[in-house]
Amino acid sequence: MLRRAVEELSTGSDSDYSKYWISWFLSSKGNEYFCEVEEDYILDRFNLTGLNTEVTNYGQALDLITDNLESDDDIQDELRGSLDVQARLLYGLIHARWIVTARGLAKMLEKYKKADFGRCPRVLCQSQPLLPVGLTDLPYEKSVKLYCARCEDLYSPKSSRHGSIDGAYFGTSFPHLLFLVYPHLIPPKSGPPDVSAGQSSEGRRVAPGRRAREELEGSVTEGVGEGVSTAAAALKADRYRPKIFGFQVNEIAKLQRWQEAVRDRSVRSLSSNRVPLTFLSPFPDKWVGWRT
Repeated sequence: MLRRAVEELSTGSDSDYSKYWISWFLSSKGNEYFCEVEEDYILDRFNLTGLNTEVTNYGQALDLITDNLESDDDIQDELRGSLDVQARLLYGLIHARWIVTARGLAKMLEKYKKADFGRCPRVLCQSQPLLPVGLTDLPYEKSVKLYCARCEDLYSPKSSRHGSIDGAYFGTSFPHLLFLVYPHLIPPKSGPPDVSAGQSSEGRRVAPGRRAREELEGSVTEGVGEGVSTAAAALKADRYRPKIFGFQVNEIAKLQRWQEAVRDRSVRSLSSNRVPLTFLSPFPDKWVGWRT
């Protein structure tokens, strides 16, 4: 399904091919999450090790990205559309490697400060800016999700265009590596968010409560139905576990083990006492969080 969505976004028409492919790609609707990968990084073949096995027509796709394709006049329309899909895949996989470098992190940091990736819909997070993250590093497996460092939860993008972006284009390590490199950006669990990240992408101040309500109502989220018991919902919840290159982040992992121990005790207490509580959302047909 994800592969089909990516292919549908690739039109491959003649007007799509401008002089600079990367500039066209970044300016296309739905690609606002991406940052520009420097050409020197792309031209260094060491940085592309192993990608030739992931991408069909690897050589032509790389030439298209770097604007070195000799002539596209002789390319058939069918091949041109396929080549555009492969070029998008190749750029996305390069992008995932680029954003965990020092220069890539700096570029994504600027987008994070402007809240280009959206804000957390939970009211208590007070419009905390989000960061894109993948649930796997393999392409065509899972779409991109948005990570809130305050509530440590994942959300689906509001826009269907953003929701169809492959999570492998951002990788599983990016947001957690960003906070490891810039520890002063780790948000507090209570109180107002950092002022440096309190501006919208247009540069104006947004009322936290109103913005949170708007994003909450428009979020693409998972439903759990009404009247589900608190204990049953807690037992089914599978928490997101932040990882850097496959290893869990130490401080978060310790905190999660303590939180889960407290949760398990509460679940056992609710089950033994048969407390008639319900796990309801403020919007009955929607659930504000996303669980794996």
